[in-house]
Amino acid sequence: MRRSILITGANGQLGNCLRDLAADFQDQYNFYHTDIDTLDITDVSQIESFVQEHPVDIIINAAAYTAVDKAEDDQEAAYRINRDAVRNLAEVARLHHLFLVHISTDYVFDGHTNSPYKEDDTPRPCSVYGSSKLAGEEAMRESGCRGVIIRTSWLYSEYGHNFVKTMLKLGRERESLSVVYDQLGAPTYAGDLAQAILDICEQADTIKEVETLHFANEGSISWFEFAKSALEMAHVSCSIMPILTSEYPTKAKRPPYSLFNLGRIKTKYGVKVPYWRDSLKLIINKLSE
Repeated sequence: MRRSILITGANGQLGNCLRDLAADFQDQYNFYHTDIDTLDITDVSQIESFVQEHPVDIIINAAAYTAVDKAEDDQEAAYRINRDAVRNLAEVARLHHLFLVHISTDYVFDGHTNSPYKEDDTPRPCSVYGSSKLAGEEAMRESGCRGVIIRTSWLYSEYGHNFVKTMLKLGRERESLSVVYDQLGAPTYAGDLAQAILDICEQADTIKEVETLHFANEGSISWFEFAKSALEMAHVSCSIMPILTSEYPTKAKRPPYSLFNLGRIKTKYGVKVPYWRDSLKLIINKLSE
């Protein structure tokens, strides 16, 4: 018997990658792809009505307020989507015994460490965006529902607006670019994250409460190295200059170090984690088609 998965935020990067993978899982799942125009998750009554009208077993929340700098002046909207909507989904999941997958971020940490973050490390967000995402995590844990919180970092894909597409665009328009080199982490291809989520969903019956997992592509690089690699792979002739974070001020603070320890998701759930260069090359080829 096929299970049914409700996907929120289906028009975003992750949502589109989940849509692409749906065909590979059609024997296991029936998918409902929704976004703000078809399901407003800040309205709990709409979520309740949806799950009563459709046979839903699993909810994947790919919706989020991700405008990191804008969030500093738009706290109400950030918390409404990143905390309140998560609470709504978690409450409905608990009431109807559904499995909830919620996506969080490396921004729940302040980046003041020298070793990869484990799931049980104490969060210390240094921005409104990070604080609102942490509040969403806490709301889900307090709800009593079953599911997983998957923290990820530096998300990019062939869809929407993201760092890779911006670098390629600017690299073709300018002779040189300046990119920070003192922020270290790992990029994540949204397609790899989508695959990991569906792999976890296949093991949903083994998860009895809310578990936190970390997922990013293997490896550790700076934004400078990431930009340089993308342009080189795309054969874009543009000089990339490394600069300090202090030379590129932003409204919101970024964690200077946000590398994840991926041991739990790999060993406990058998999720394969591709190397960042392999995934980046895949996307560069897709964008070149």
